[in-house]
Amino acid sequence: MTDIVVLGSTNMDLVAYVEKAPQRGETVTGREFRTIPGGKGANQAVAAAHAGGTVSMIGAVGNDAFGTRLRSTLEHSGVNTDHLRTVESPSGTAHIVVDDEGGNAIVVVPGANGTVDHLVPGDEVLIASADALLLQLEIPLTAVVAGARAARAHGVRTILTPAPAQPLPSELLAATDLLVPNEHEAAALTGRTDPREAALALLDTVPEVVVTLGAAGSLYAARGTEPVTVPAPQVTAVDSTGAGDTFVGALAVALGEDRPVREALAWAAAAAALSVQRPGASASMPYRSEIEKQYTS
Repeated sequence: MTDIVVLGSTNMDLVAYVEKAPQRGETVTGREFRTIPGGKGANQAVAAAHAGGTVSMIGAVGNDAFGTRLRSTLEHSGVNTDHLRTVESPSGTAHIVVDDEGGNAIVVVPGANGTVDHLVPGDEVLIASADALLLQLEIPLTAVVAGARAARAHGVRTILTPAPAQPLPSELLAATDLLVPNEHEAAALTGRTDPREAALALLDTVPEVVVTLGAAGSLYAARGTEPVTVPAPQVTAVDSTGAGDTFVGALAVALGEDRPVREALAWAAAAAALSVQRPGASASMPYRSEIEKQYTS
C-alpha cells in the first residue's frame, strides 16, 4: 500500500444548492442546504484513503462541533489523525454555492487552518516515513514550505496543488516534484491561457506538471518529453466540488503503486468522474473497487 501524508486544511463545507448562482447584490432561493466535511487537505486525504492508500493527516481543527465532526469523518474514512491538532480557534469553513450545472463558487474562512504555520515535533518524522506528501495552499505558506523541505530532505515525493492560486516562492517550487494546477491556476501562475503553453512554462520551475482540464481530462508534461493529454470519462456532473482533490488523492495512490503515468492519470480521472456525479466533497469520493470498475468499463 502507498503511504501518504497530507499537510493541509480541514473545513466544514456549508453548501447551498441553487438553480443559478446569485450575481452581486442579488438574492436567490436555494432548494437545499448541507454541512459536509471538506477542506482541500482533508478532501485529498479521504480520496487517497478511499483509493487504497495508507493516509495520515497533519493540520488543525477547532475545539468546536465542526472540529469534532471533521476529525470523526477523517477517522471513519481510514485516515490517521494523530497529527491533526485541536486549537482554540474556530474550525475552518467553506461557504459554497452549487448551481444546477454542477458549477460552484466558494468562500473559504481559514479559522484553525491559519494556526498551521509550522511543523511541530513528530511531523517531520511522519513525513519522512511516507511515499508521498500532498500539499495545497489553504494553510500558511510557511508550513507548506517547511513540509516540502522536509519531504525533499528525506527523499519523499512532493505533490503540490497550487490552490487557491497565488505566487509560489522559489524555495517551495524547488522542493516540489509534481505540480497539479487546474487550467485556471496554471494560467494564473504563468500568464498563459493555453494549458499546454502553461505546462511547458511551469517546467522551468518543477520537473513534472499535470494540468487538470475538468471534463476534458488532464495534460501531463515532464522535462525532456512531449506533453500528453489523457481524456476523462464523459459523465453528467451533479456537483464538481472536490473533484480536483479526488483526482490528486487517487493519482498519488496510483503513482505510489508505480503505475505508468498515462494509466495513473486515467485511473485518477475515473475517480474524479465518479465524484462529480454525487453531491458534496468528501462524501462523494469513490472507493477503490468503484474506481477500478469505472476505469475498466
